Amino acid sequence: MIIEHDPDHKRFVVRLPSGVAVLEYAPAGDGILDFHHTHVPSAARGQGVAGRLVEGAFTWARGQGYRVIPSCSYVDAWITRHPQLQDLLAAGF
Repeated sequence: MIIEHDPDHKRFVVRLPSGVAVLEYAPAGDGILDFHHTHVPSAARGQGVAGRLVEGAFTWARGQGYRVIPSCSYVDAWITRHPQLQDLLAAGF
């Protein structure tokens, strides 16, 4: 599965036969990104696509020195299950 960063549209994408899965983000202050929306086409749900997309986005954020606000409910639930990445959360999250 190839996760692409699309900085012009502020999102991470995975291109699938059933469509495009996305994790959208927005700048939220100096060195902070708000991961605010994920979408996976219905035919691809339940196959781990969203988890891989979120993991790839967090890995990219770490490499770039960003902190993350997990305002998307899926991202928030995912980060709770991955304590090794919780150091990337912005203060207060």
